[in-house]
Amino acid sequence: MERELVGKKPSFHQEKRGANFYRVMILMGLITVAVWALLSVRRGEIVSPFEPTATPTRIPESYFLEAQAWLEAGKLDDPSNATPGPNVAKINDAIDAYKAALEGDPNNARAWAELARIQTYSSAMLRNDTERLARLQEAKASADKAIELDPDNSTYRAIRAFALDWYAFNPLVPAEQRNDLLVEAEREASRAYQIDPENALALAYYAEILADEQKWITAEKYAAQAVEKDPESMDTHRVYGYVLETLGKYNSAIQQYQEAVRINPNMTFLYVRIGQNFREGIRNPDRALDYFDRAAKINEALGVQNPLPYIEIARTYTQIGQFFAASINAEKALKLDPTNAHTYGQLGIIFRRARNYEGAMYLLQCAVSGCTAEENEMGKTPVQGLPLTSVTVAYYYVEYGTNLAFLSRPNENYCPKALEVLAQVRQAYPDDPTLMSIVEDSEGICRRLAAGQAPVATITPAMSETSTPVP
Repeated sequence: MERELVGKKPSFHQEKRGANFYRVMILMGLITVAVWALLSVRRGEIVSPFEPTATPTRIPESYFLEAQAWLEAGKLDDPSNATPGPNVAKINDAIDAYKAALEGDPNNARAWAELARIQTYSSAMLRNDTERLARLQEAKASADKAIELDPDNSTYRAIRAFALDWYAFNPLVPAEQRNDLLVEAEREASRAYQIDPENALALAYYAEILADEQKWITAEKYAAQAVEKDPESMDTHRVYGYVLETLGKYNSAIQQYQEAVRINPNMTFLYVRIGQNFREGIRNPDRALDYFDRAAKINEALGVQNPLPYIEIARTYTQIGQFFAASINAEKALKLDPTNAHTYGQLGIIFRRARNYEGAMYLLQCAVSGCTAEENEMGKTPVQGLPLTSVTVAYYYVEYGTNLAFLSRPNENYCPKALEVLAQVRQAYPDDPTLMSIVEDSEGICRRLAAGQAPVATITPAMSETSTPVP
């Protein structure tokens, strides 16, 4: 019997449900946000996550490698780099590279230490003592930061000792401060050595400080050990050369400096040291001139405005009696830094040895007493005189005093000024036999003039000796 189906008829299609109000509102909200985001991206208000960043993030190691490349190229500090502000917009030298690394990681002790080392070395390539002092103060601050971040690192403490040592011997540092800095440098170097006796850099810098303290036996021992432990380090060979130079072992010193040049061929102050050893120790002015010339040419290629190579060339030509060539190179040095009183002193000595006493007068005045732009016939800029703080400056003083005395006549008497200048040297260096001999000869000229006698042309030791201390 058939039965009639009752109720809802079966359906084999999916049942359609009514629209959910809340679901519709959520979908409309998402669509609105998507449209807003798209328009914002097009207007530049939002950067797409799929676009590369404008400045890719670099790891610190990449900056260290770049700094090493600049160091090998000799670009420790590009003098034409005048990027304003603390941020490094463009890396042009080794110092820039380390500063850029520190912008991304200001607590990177290694970057601070390496920056301190490069800042210290770069000071040797600056124009004058004022600029060098400022750079060495920066180096000390960088080294301080490295030690603050990692106090038990032997290398970082060694670098701080190195920075303190060079800082101490800047001519503008007072004697009391110099002694304090040197004591601190030795303490720091000793600490670095205690932390790691096998650290070649710690041994090298310790040896340099010991040599500065005239502890030559221990200095030579440590310097030799440093080279043995790291024969491919410019630092170890440079320090060993310096220690040997202080011991008067000039041939061996030259060999070590040459090894340092082999490793870092664009560190021009190394060429200057080699040249000085050839001139003062080996008595070979031709080889000395060759190395000074190399330093000058590398500096010119790098854009480094350091007058020292030209000063050394001028002094060497003066030593062999070629005064015209000497004056040309001294004038080149003066153009690189027309306010450097040391350069005026060197040029004044050259003029005196060439017997151009009138020309030497204003040059030595600029070095000792200072001069105005009107008085400065060659540099045309005002120059601040040098305080009597070193033997080098003392030679400028005695040369100036001697020149004043020699040119004095009854109708044009410079002796009062001459005696005033010479008295300062007598007070500062009463136990220096060479300086006192010059002072006495010059005072004798003024005594004879006061007694009504004609001045006697004398060649003082300062005028006849082959060299004077290097600034």
